[in-house]
Order: sequence, then C-alpha cells, then structure tokens
Amino acid sequence: MSTPTTVVSAGADLFADAVAAQAVAVTRVDWRPPMTGTEADLATVAADPLRHEANQRALAAMLGTTAHLVDVAPASEVLGLEPGQFLHAGPPITWDRASGPLRGALMGGAALEGLVADPEDAVRLFERGTDVSLDPCHHHRAVGPMAGVVTPSMWMFVLEDLATGARTHCSLNEGLGKVLRYGAYGPEVLTRLRWMREVLGPLLQGAVRTTVDLSGPVDVTGILTQMLQMGDEAHNRNRAGTLMLLRDLAPALVTSGADAGDVAEVLRFVGGNDHFFLNLAMPACKLALDAARGTEGSTMVVAMSRNGTDFGVQVAGTGDEWFTGPAQLADGLFLGDYGPDDANPDIGDSAITETAGIGGFAMATAPAIVRLVGGSVPDALATTRRMHEITLGENPRWSVPVLEFQGVPSGIDVTRVCRTGILPQINTGMAGKVAGVGQVGAGLVTPPAEIFPKALARLAELTRARG
Repeated sequence: MSTPTTVVSAGADLFADAVAAQAVAVTRVDWRPPMTGTEADLATVAADPLRHEANQRALAAMLGTTAHLVDVAPASEVLGLEPGQFLHAGPPITWDRASGPLRGALMGGAALEGLVADPEDAVRLFERGTDVSLDPCHHHRAVGPMAGVVTPSMWMFVLEDLATGARTHCSLNEGLGKVLRYGAYGPEVLTRLRWMREVLGPLLQGAVRTTVDLSGPVDVTGILTQMLQMGDEAHNRNRAGTLMLLRDLAPALVTSGADAGDVAEVLRFVGGNDHFFLNLAMPACKLALDAARGTEGSTMVVAMSRNGTDFGVQVAGTGDEWFTGPAQLADGLFLGDYGPDDANPDIGDSAITETAGIGGFAMATAPAIVRLVGGSVPDALATTRRMHEITLGENPRWSVPVLEFQGVPSGIDVTRVCRTGILPQINTGMAGKVAGVGQVGAGLVTPPAEIFPKALARLAELTRARG
C-alpha cells in the first residue's frame, strides 16, 4: 500500500493530527451529527416525494416576487385597525408574558391613541384586557421592527407585487435612541409620533401618489439590488437605500405645495435617519416570502420573528403555525454605560430580512457595519459563506461584489439546519429590558436551536399522514 498524498478528515482532530504529523496533507471537514433526536424525522421528511419539487416552487415564488411602494396611509384604512386594537412583533403573546420593551411600546401606543392621558395609566388598561386586543403584525400582512407596535392612527408604507396584486405593510421608521419601537414612551417620543402622524405621513402619501402618477411606483426591490452593491445589508445598515428613496420622492415633496418648513423638516428627518429604508426592506421581504406560504411539502422557512419573550418560525409547508422557543440575548456592543444586564432578549419582525437572504446572511457585502455589531470583516465573509450551507439556493438579483457577485443565500431549509446544526445568523438592535429605556446596543444573535426540530417534527407528521 502506497502512502496517500492527501487525506480528508471529518470529526475529532485525533486522526487528522496524527496523519499531519507524518507530513501528509490533511483537509479537515467541519462535520457534526444532526441535532439530537431529529434522525427519524429527517429520514421521514427526506423521503417525502413532495419535498424536492415543493421546495423548488417555494424558492421560485420567493425569488420571483418584486415589491413596489404604491401608497402611504393610516393603519385604520389599510389594515382595518379599530381603537383598542394593537399589533406587535413576533408570535402571539399576552400582556402578562410581554417583555419590558413591548410593554413600553404598548403603553406609548395607548397614549398616542388617546386611550389614556399618561402612558403609565395604560398598565391597568392592558392588565384588565377588556377594551384592548393584541395580535401579531404577521397575521395582518404586516411587519414591525423591534416591538413592532402598530396602532390605528399610525401611517403605513404599502408595498405591492404588481404581477399578483399582493400587498404588505410596515410603519414609518422613527430613528434611533429613545423611540417607541425600543420601548421608550416619554414626552419626546409621543411628540415625534404625533408629528409623524400629522405631517410626515400625509406629506409622504402625497409624494408617493404623485410619483406613482408621474413615473410609476417606487421599485423597492430594485433599490435593494443597488444598496447591496453599495455596502448596505438592509438590516442594520440602510444608508444607501434611504438616500435612494429620498432621491425618488424629493421632487414630489418639494413641488407638493405644502408648507416649506414642513417639507424641509421631512427632508431633514428622512435624510438624517439611516434606518428609514429598513421599514421598506422588511415588507419587501415579507411580500416575497408570503408568496411561498402554504406550499405543501416544502421545508422552507417563511418567517423568523421575536416578541422579546419568544422566538418563532413559520414554514412554507405548515401553514401559519408558529414553532417557538425562548428569545436569546444578542452578543454585541452597547451604547454609553449600558451593559449586558440592561439588555432585553431579542425582539422584532426585522429578522424577515435574514429569512429572505439579506441582513446577517449578506454580511459580506457590508464590512462597514461589522464594528457596530461586534464582528470583524473575516467574520462577515465567513457568515455569508456559512449561510449557504442551510439554504436552498441563491438570489441572482441580490449579489455580493466581494464574493464575485455570488447571489445571497436564500430559502432557509429546516432539514439543512437540523442536519448541520448551523443556525441562521441575525443582525439586531438591542432594547433595554426595562419599559421606557429605549435602545441599549446592537449585535448578533441566533434563534433558539430547539424550534427547528419542532418544525421538522410537524413536517414529518404531515408527511406520514399523507402516507
């Protein structure tokens, strides 16, 4: 037997180290066994005759959907919300289990709607529960960043897939720091929200409708394509996207005939808020992923979302069912004197961006933000490459220049997550755990591992039921 010129090694390093010590080249493969207890369900789902074609259809539906900004209008009009109805991020939750930032946002929302004079008085309102209701944004064709609280008088972006007429919605971004979505509800927060309701929303509505009449709806998917080439990953960095949106709407704002001071303040507010486009990226991703919902036999994830207490996923082949586990604490950098003890567990619908293949999945295209979330450039490149191992394909529309214009990894596959143990990587902001504090930092987080075996078990159950 001749001496091998190279050896491929998987598992423990003992064998690889011994061979390398004999001057033989070794390629070490990072392999690990499937998640504990998933072997039988993986075998069942792998043998499902529907799975391969169903996943191809689900991925094609997601990649084939485009999003255009067609309107801006109050949630009472486009979602049918009535006084006392509150939407929130993440899977369903009740007031008694709600996290601090979600409670703070609900209290501020109640004051904004005039249900209470002081946000502190809203605690009794929600404890009583007879005059209010809570429901996830995802159940109303909407998404909301962080706490994601939506009330009837808040203005919403309206996005549409022009080919099918399907629509999704998201509230307007307030900026950073002490804002409602991070659970703050002080006087400055409510003053800003009232200005957004009385000035920003109506002016944006006029600008969007004028733009639609003159040149057609704003191509949000197209802006996402360009911003990924310009250093944005469309979750924690949206600088290029925000400025491109402003470029498209500014002419209609300036010629609207509205008070010049109001127009100037709108331009200053949007231009000075690098996260403004996030609230368009999120519903664009939801629009694409919703196109894949209800695909029988598909193992593709169509939503990842958190309410500050629970982290939930939904899968194309299991309808609107949620699979949940405890939300995790993010690992990252903190603002000012805040530290890990001040942070609430992960919260927000914004992980819809990672579900669609951008955000943390596209970290390689946004090296400028790695310090914000506590990472490094090599980490960013490795993260995007690693996410390809748990996805069904790539999105040729959204490519990464530094990776030779490779498409972003798209279509998270429950079976691949369970088989490899690799969890989706999410970029996120961190809210203070005490209601009223606001943002305390930003970082990286993953879903709780146990939710993927739960989803896999349900897929296996459905597979067995089909015989």
